Amino acid sequence: MSGLIISKNLNNNVVIADHSDYGEVVVIGKGIGFNRKTGDVIDEASAEKLFVLRNEKEQENYIKLLPFVESNLHEVFISAIELIKRRANAELNEHIHVALTDHLMFAVSRLSNGMEMRNPFLIETKALYPFEYEIAKEVVNLIKESTGLELPEGEVGFISLHIHSAVMNRNLSEVNQHSQLVTRLIDMIEEQLEISIDKESIDYMRLVRHIRFTIERVHSGEKVEEPEKIANLLKEEYPVCYNLSWKLIKVMQQALKKTVFDAEAVYLTMHLQRLQKKVK
Repeated sequence: MSGLIISKNLNNNVVIADHSDYGEVVVIGKGIGFNRKTGDVIDEASAEKLFVLRNEKEQENYIKLLPFVESNLHEVFISAIELIKRRANAELNEHIHVALTDHLMFAVSRLSNGMEMRNPFLIETKALYPFEYEIAKEVVNLIKESTGLELPEGEVGFISLHIHSAVMNRNLSEVNQHSQLVTRLIDMIEEQLEISIDKESIDYMRLVRHIRFTIERVHSGEKVEEPEKIANLLKEEYPVCYNLSWKLIKVMQQALKKTVFDAEAVYLTMHLQRLQKKVK
């Protein structure tokens, strides 16, 4: 990162600077603006730990947020994003600075006022994104150690989605849509097979992951070859599971507005059959 010259100091942790490659940028880092004035150059050594917002919309939205974030909390949120970047070992989508800061600000405010927001997709999120979930738990611990505020487990789920979205460079609403679709499909399976799936079990984890990968493949239009002999066999041997898998696929098609290849029904049937056999 080269040539950052401060053009405006917004607060202790945020400055606007001129970047030799990107033009005007917003620079975020703990204490970056402390005792700094216009024209000061940010040296290479400290620049390594900084976040640079290049996208104009993200810059604008982040600046709008600043008056609402208390200084001590702001430093904690910056530390949280540093932690995510370090643990995920990936470039994060710039939007996380606005989205996660905004989310954590409200989460902390709700907690201080004794309000808890339920997370209806917590179990699915935990099964879908175990890596992000572990990082999110560390973020909640960091907030507790720094502020004494203990965010509820539901928040770990919400933070996981923000992490997944930033690491995978995907739109949060799309990530949410996929999580909600998984929940809907699991509900259908329980209802149609008249079973109650143990949400802590390895079978549940496998099923959720399989559905998630099916959704990902459908979303990206990835073709899966159909093992025809197996399809015919499953249709005859396990008609209930086979029909259910097609119902699930129809729901996916409607939700994603994409074609689902027939082979997906075969693999789903195998998962459903294994699950049904274990429960009964």
